Amino acid sequence: MTTPKELKPIKPRKVQTAKPRAKTARKPPVKKKTQTFSWKPVVIGALLVLLSPFYYGYVVSFFSASWQWVKNIGQNPHYRNYKSFGIDIPTRYKIHGIDVSYAQGKIDWPKVRAMEEDSVRISFAFIKATEGLLTVDPYFKRNWREAAKNGIRCGAYHFFRPYKDGLWQARFFLQNVNIESGDLPPVVDIERLDNVPPQEMRKQLKTFLKHVESKLKTKPIIYTGLSFYKDYLEGGFDEYPLWIAHYNKPELKAGKDTNWWFWQHSETAHITGINHTVDFNAFKGDSLQFEQMLIR
Repeated sequence: MTTPKELKPIKPRKVQTAKPRAKTARKPPVKKKTQTFSWKPVVIGALLVLLSPFYYGYVVSFFSASWQWVKNIGQNPHYRNYKSFGIDIPTRYKIHGIDVSYAQGKIDWPKVRAMEEDSVRISFAFIKATEGLLTVDPYFKRNWREAAKNGIRCGAYHFFRPYKDGLWQARFFLQNVNIESGDLPPVVDIERLDNVPPQEMRKQLKTFLKHVESKLKTKPIIYTGLSFYKDYLEGGFDEYPLWIAHYNKPELKAGKDTNWWFWQHSETAHITGINHTVDFNAFKGDSLQFEQMLIR
């Protein structure tokens, strides 16, 4: 029998063990820089705005307009209150004026001309000159001179007395009024019968109108109340421009065919420079029509 070869001893395998990783030093976390908010610029800016007069002007204007809007809710947008004048004014019309007599006393016309609220200002004035056959308004000459000197277009009026002769009243009026180019046409104020029959009143009134027209080459304006016009004048004086009194209404309902150009819509206006309440008027047309109405 053969003997097995001598077996070589088996060398044990080397087991490779993983080397431990070297520990790396961790960097400390970077702290983010935090920005601290400063209220100082904001406070300074706010103070500058609050102390600015422009800011207060804007605030006052805003709240004033807002309050006016609230007050006008439900009201006619074309007929609103003007605080400085103390009356409601129809806003459809852009040319406004007053009429005065001795009842207003001594008037400061520069103050009248300077008064204005929301584009409403005094552009014209009708001034009482005479009455009947003997009466000259004691303030006429001063008002006639000073109003025109301050850039207000003027018209003179005669307070008509139906029981007196129309021709002589016309002559008396023209003797006391010097009407020139650029003035408004003369006015005859007729608002009562003075116990005279309507037909007699109309006769004397026509005589007055024809004489004044023949002398000045322009048609006079007739001033009257709406009811007086409808009762006694309508249809008989349609060729003459009308100035009609009808108070505290948003519109003058005189009829679309009525030849009216001036509307006396209030008798209680407050005007700077006048110590008594005043009649307030609106002109129906635009600026071009107003200029065309003036004496040439």
